[in-house]
Amino acid sequence: MWRSAEAPLTENLFYRWYVTSAVIMHWADVVAKDVADTCEKPLIATGISPTGIIHVGSLREAITGESVRSAVEGRGKEVRLIYLIDSFDPLRKRYDFLPKEYENYSGMPISKIPCPCGKHDNYAHHFVQPFLDAVMSLDVKCEIIWTHELYEKGEFAKAIDTCFKKRKEIIKILHEVSGKEEKEGYAPYNPLCAGCGRFTNPIFETYSYPTVEYKCTCGHHGTADITKGDGKLTWRLEWPAKWMIFGTSAEPFGKDHAAAGGSYDTGKRIVEEIYGCKAPHPIPYEFVQLKGVGQMHKSLGCSVTGLDAINMTPPEVLNYLFLRVNPSKVIDYDSGLGVLDMADEYDRMERQFFAGEHTEAEENSVRAYEIAQHNRIPKKLPLQVPYRHLVNVVQMTDTFEGVLEILGRTADLSEADDEDIGRLKRRSECVRYWLNGFAPDQVKFSVYPTIPPGIELTMNDKAFFQELVKRMNDANWDAETISQIISDAGKESPIGLKTGFKVIYQALIGKTAGPRLGPFLASMDKQFVINRFVQASRHGS
Repeated sequence: MWRSAEAPLTENLFYRWYVTSAVIMHWADVVAKDVADTCEKPLIATGISPTGIIHVGSLREAITGESVRSAVEGRGKEVRLIYLIDSFDPLRKRYDFLPKEYENYSGMPISKIPCPCGKHDNYAHHFVQPFLDAVMSLDVKCEIIWTHELYEKGEFAKAIDTCFKKRKEIIKILHEVSGKEEKEGYAPYNPLCAGCGRFTNPIFETYSYPTVEYKCTCGHHGTADITKGDGKLTWRLEWPAKWMIFGTSAEPFGKDHAAAGGSYDTGKRIVEEIYGCKAPHPIPYEFVQLKGVGQMHKSLGCSVTGLDAINMTPPEVLNYLFLRVNPSKVIDYDSGLGVLDMADEYDRMERQFFAGEHTEAEENSVRAYEIAQHNRIPKKLPLQVPYRHLVNVVQMTDTFEGVLEILGRTADLSEADDEDIGRLKRRSECVRYWLNGFAPDQVKFSVYPTIPPGIELTMNDKAFFQELVKRMNDANWDAETISQIISDAGKESPIGLKTGFKVIYQALIGKTAGPRLGPFLASMDKQFVINRFVQASRHGS
């Protein structure tokens, strides 16, 4: 049954896609087909307003845009993805993470506010550049465009001129779509005061292309040139103006813009009736929520930033995280053990993709894996090291060379190519970042160079270690053999297997629990482990 036409855009849109598809298709393929069929040279637009700390949810727009771009490209179309940085937006207020002196910059364009650290061109550059650098690691192929530069080049002049001439029609559209009261004094364009550096209202009757006068509340009386960066359109007019300037074919945006009477609805009317162009294909998406924390908001400090997510999650896994669910679904981002779970799921889908075997229920997830590669699918199944095992290995050494040495004790790396090693190195770096800031204490450990201080062992404990040494000396050094030796010795010992596990962990990492002992010990040098157990058997004697 069809949903009601009054249903929210986010529900209506994606429900229609799946119902009308003859076969189940991934949402990115559905959007790509629509765009490729209706546009000669498609352009996908995404963007961000870097007025503060950029949270992990902002990644959803960039990855969604890139997934559609790559899916359209996969259909043989020449396609572009642009990333618009709204650098001409005003700083609404001084946020808690800013120095007190930034109270003085409230209301000014973020492209004209000093960089907080002094290392970037301006405030906008400070917050967005590290994020952009990191986004590129996700293989997002986009063109970076700064909105303040578009104003300075006069790219918005045609739209601004049209808005002055059709201001009454715009007021009527805003009223009809949003239901809000018509305001005769509504200003579609706000000049930038040369006196205080803040946006103000124009004196409408003074407009004569390309200038308009203004009288700011600070007392300054001046003139703004719409062909220069002397002012900006309000958001509900600026957004459709961008569609006109670039000929946008499709654009992802937050569900708040997709609400009935919201900025997409008004933008669609304005771009068609005022600017005389076509609205882009809408791709509304739900918010990303921190597990146990709740919905995040732009411009506010948050416990997990987009940069954090990129640094602690392998790029291919992060792409998959956002592509595995329909954009209309909320994503709960778990920066704890959820990072490990997602990596495991990604690796499982990768194996199923190359095996060509998966259930109907997994079809969408396998396709999400494929799209996450952005048309650069590996020729063969890449080297896979279980992510939880890598978490253990990284904590046993300070270098990547050490990681390779440890893994080489339990796995054959002889056929690993440069791409395999590169991916493994990136994953090791992600694990280390995660361990240093987001991993729960239960997975953290360090192997002590000698018996950890404060350990007390009974005579029976020491006898257990003596038995382990005797059985391990001439045994094969592999996880299965080691596990069997520990199991047999523990069951035959007065301390029992449970206590046996406990004292082994204590002797190695100073904790009563840790990684699975078989694989853990097999990853270590055999003589190191035996020497440690010899030490434990004599401890305190």
